[in-house]
Amino acid sequence: MRNLRIDGERLWASLMDLARIGATPKGCKFDGAFGVMAALEVVRTLNDLGWETAAPIEIVAWTNEEGSRFSPAMVGSGVFAGVFDLAYGLGRPDNTSGVTLGAEFERIGFAGPEPVGGRAVAAYFEAHIEQGPILEAAGKPIGVVTGAQGQRWYEVTVTGQEAHAGPTPMPRRRDALVGASRMIEAVNRIGHAHAPNACATVGFVQVSPNSRNSIPGRVFFTVEFRHPEDAVLTEMDRALRQACAEIAAAIGLEVEVSEFWYFPPTPFDPDLVAAVRDAAEAQGYPHQDIISGAGHDAVYMARVAPTAMIFVPCVGGISHNEIEDAKPEDLTAGCNVLLNAVLDLGSACRRP
Repeated sequence: MRNLRIDGERLWASLMDLARIGATPKGCKFDGAFGVMAALEVVRTLNDLGWETAAPIEIVAWTNEEGSRFSPAMVGSGVFAGVFDLAYGLGRPDNTSGVTLGAEFERIGFAGPEPVGGRAVAAYFEAHIEQGPILEAAGKPIGVVTGAQGQRWYEVTVTGQEAHAGPTPMPRRRDALVGASRMIEAVNRIGHAHAPNACATVGFVQVSPNSRNSIPGRVFFTVEFRHPEDAVLTEMDRALRQACAEIAAAIGLEVEVSEFWYFPPTPFDPDLVAAVRDAAEAQGYPHQDIISGAGHDAVYMARVAPTAMIFVPCVGGISHNEIEDAKPEDLTAGCNVLLNAVLDLGSACRRP
């Protein structure tokens, strides 16, 4: 096991240059950006030290990992890994304007001529902030990610009857927002019912006609479930559909529950996970095994190549928020582990 070290100040400076760019509407200084800059710093360090690796090390910045504007998430890595075909990826519409991802590529000059996917990848490593509170609470700078939770995403449409808010008596109303609010509460109950590992979230709601003096006739909202066990996700799916149907029937509404996106729990490669753990131990960094609560491009890359991830703490466990933050020393530790795990896996390296 080697014990090379990166230039932490250079890594931090690179990240601050990107701090104004966010992956979600509320901005994220380190979500995604850390992984790309850590990979860049690994290559810079090897070049600075004159190391030559037996196989090439490539850096990748995936398109549309969050899916905030063009749903679903992880479209770039999904097309590369064959989860989505290219036409599907390029045809993803903007969530508000309807412009496609492919059209935006053309507009900004990112529509390249190279084919997507079909390239052999010997191993894939990804560094990331945890986006949760576990590592910080444990006082561990390194999380050895053993796998990722499964996820189910849904789109729910509740239909009632628009009517005037004044003349329409309460017993005669078919208020779609009342029904949707009860369904949203049910989503929350389902998450708590499968604690401690389940997560259940409604993050997007549209109300129509969204007028002060009109009874809502239609509500659209999203649901996402996460859990490391597929059987539990299946039970959460059943509970959601049952709750929505019962709530709608009780007050004369119609409801459509459509599963929009699904991927099962994903274990990472044991040899690569061990390389991350060994690198942390060799450098004296306290660490612990951890399951990723978020989706990452590594989930799709695990379908085509041995894959592992490295987590570092984020302050307060907060992510997808303007106050997202991470300590320079933790980011440096994560990058050092990445560097040495890569070198340990590709041990046939030489120094000219």
